[in-house]
Amino acid sequence: MNAPSPQSSLPPEPPVLPMPRWHERLNVLTISLLIFLLACAASVPALRGSGRQLDYAGNLRRFLGYFFPPDWSVWPETLRALAETAQIAVMATAFAIVIALPLGMAGARTLSPAWLVGTARMILNVIRTVPSLIWALIGVAIVGANPLAGVIGLTFYSVGYLGKFFSDAFESVDMEIARGLRAIGAGRVQAFQHGVWPHAKPLVWSYVLWMIEYNLRSAAIIGYVGAGGLGVQLASYQEYYQWEKFATVLIFILVLVTVLDLLGEWIRRRITRNLTRVRSL
Repeated sequence: MNAPSPQSSLPPEPPVLPMPRWHERLNVLTISLLIFLLACAASVPALRGSGRQLDYAGNLRRFLGYFFPPDWSVWPETLRALAETAQIAVMATAFAIVIALPLGMAGARTLSPAWLVGTARMILNVIRTVPSLIWALIGVAIVGANPLAGVIGLTFYSVGYLGKFFSDAFESVDMEIARGLRAIGAGRVQAFQHGVWPHAKPLVWSYVLWMIEYNLRSAAIIGYVGAGGLGVQLASYQEYYQWEKFATVLIFILVLVTVLDLLGEWIRRRITRNLTRVRSL
C-alpha cells in the first residue's frame, strides 16, 4: 500500500475571491466619514486668527490668573442663586418630559403613521433651531425678567431634544413583543406598556438625566438675559471684571454637575440591573 504524498495531506487552498470594486465598498458609514473629512478640509479657514502676532499662551496665562484665588466671600449669595438655578432646571425638564413624550411617540416610525412622524419631527426640528438663549429672551419678553422666564425658555429648548431622543429610543426597541401582544388581543396601550416601554425605559431615563444636567448648565447662562439663576451673578461679575468671584460661581456649578453625574450613573445602573432581572424571569 502506497503512503500518502505530502501534498495530499495539506488542506485545500481557499478559493480566491474577487476584490470588490471601489464603488462596491462604499456604504453609509464610509460615505459619512468621507463627507465629514471633506467638511473638515473645507472648514480650515475658520482657524485663521486676527492676522496679528499675539502671545496666545501668555494671554491665556494672564487671563486665567485673574480667576485665582477664588473669592469665597460670595458663597451665601452663590448658594441661593444655585438653588434657584436647580429649580429652573428641574421644572423645565419636568414640563419638557410631559410635552416631549407624546411628541417622541408621534415621531417614532415604529409607533406612528408616516404623516404623523413627518409632522412631529418637523415641529421638533423647528424647536431645536432656536438656541436656548433666544428661548430665554422670548420668555423674558412674555413674563419679564424672572426665573419663570428661564423655566419657559428651557422647557421649549428641552422639548426639541428630548422629543428627538425619545423617538430614537422607541425606534430602537424590537417591536416583535408588542406585535405578539397585539396578536393575542392586547390593546395599543397594553402593547406599548408591556412590549415597548420596559425596553425603552433605560434610554428614556438616561436622556432625562442628561437633560437635567444640561439644563443646569444652561440655566446658569440664560441669566445673562435676565432669566434668573446663577447667570445673573455671572453677568454682574463679568461686567465689573470680578473674575475671582466669577471663579467661585464656576466651582459651585462644577460641584453640582459632578454630583448629578454620579447620581445619574448610579440610577442608570439600577434601572439596567432591574431590566435585566425582569428579562431573565
